[in-house]
Amino acid sequence: MRPIVRVEGNVGTMMLIGQFDFNLHKDFRQASQELLDNAAVQEIRVDFDQVPFLDSSALGMLLLLKERAASQKKTMVLVNCHEAVLQVFEIACFNKMFTIRPAG
Repeated sequence: MRPIVRVEGNVGTMMLIGQFDFNLHKDFRQASQELLDNAAVQEIRVDFDQVPFLDSSALGMLLLLKERAASQKKTMVLVNCHEAVLQVFEIACFNKMFTIRPAG
C-alpha cells in the first residue's frame, strides 16, 4: 500500500503501512519526493506505527531519504517504532544516525 503523506505546518509525515521492503521502493520514493519538494516542510517524520517488518532495502531507502533531506536542510525523524523495528534499527546502528522515537 502506498505511504500516506500528511503535512501539518512545517512537519511532513509519511505513514508506512504493512511490510517495508523492496516492493515499496517506487511508492516510498514518490512519497519522499512529495515531502522534499514541499518548501514548507522542515521536518520529515517517517511513521512506523503500522509496520511489522522491514528489510535491508528499507534501510537503504531511509538512508537515501536522510541524505536528500539533509541536502535541503530538512531534518528527519523515525517515529512510532515497535520493538521488532527498533531491533532492526539497533542492529544496523540507525540509533546513532537517526532520531528514533518508540511507539507509545
